[in-house]
Amino acid sequence: MGALLPRLVELARKHLRGTSRRVADEEDVALSAFDSFCRGAEGGRFPQLKDRDGLWALLVVITVRKAADLANYNRRERRGGGQVRGDSALEPLDGEEGAGGLDGVADGDPTPDVAAQLAEEFRNLLDRLGNDELRSIAVWKLEGYTNAEIAGRLGRAAVSVGRRLRLIRKILKGR
Repeated sequence: MGALLPRLVELARKHLRGTSRRVADEEDVALSAFDSFCRGAEGGRFPQLKDRDGLWALLVVITVRKAADLANYNRRERRGGGQVRGDSALEPLDGEEGAGGLDGVADGDPTPDVAAQLAEEFRNLLDRLGNDELRSIAVWKLEGYTNAEIAGRLGRAAVSVGRRLRLIRKILKGR
């Protein structure tokens, strides 16, 4: 695979021009194509493969398809329609000073006024839930517990917790 991988990476790079590389890049595409080939060959999917030229042609087809799939994935509306940009979009403008990227975003603790306002808003949201069980589920979820862990605390099934979480979302959205 020594000489094949760089060629597949370059092929994927050409087919990914103009698309975001935030989720995966050309090397990921090439490795995925080679992995798909290996799995297919192991499963007997390529019995007509007889020589090096046939192997290269097959790898090209798989790589081009994988690159097209990635480009389509990145252009989906729910992925930002191809408009998602990295933290480099936060670089200072010409002539401005300061840290760029995410380093330029404030990271300190909230002021006491902001903390009090956030706490009040949190209490108001919890009050809208109407009962202690829903409040407990919401708090535990925010603390990072899984549905299974919450179910264990309540003595219920995980699907029951899932239904209650959907109800919580519905209540908090105001529907």
